Amino acid sequence: MTFPEVFALPVITNLRTAAAAFGMSMSTAYRLAGRGAFSCELLRPGHRYLVPTAPLMRALGSEEWPVCAGDLAVGAEDEDELG
Repeated sequence: MTFPEVFALPVITNLRTAAAAFGMSMSTAYRLAGRGAFSCELLRPGHRYLVPTAPLMRALGSEEWPVCAGDLAVGAEDEDELG
């Protein structure tokens, strides 16, 4: 996933999206989730796995990502569309 794609995620996302962010297959994601060893916090309402985006971003090391002017411009464009 790209920098803007990660920052455009909703507050909670699905396991498929989180697996893609970590660059892992769905079978690996399900195996880790079933063991309680997924790389970030998971929620389990019923039979689905949901992933809160804030812990996902922390596990990806987002605090250490450099912010580039192009990324800010994309964010500003998205804000204008919402506004």
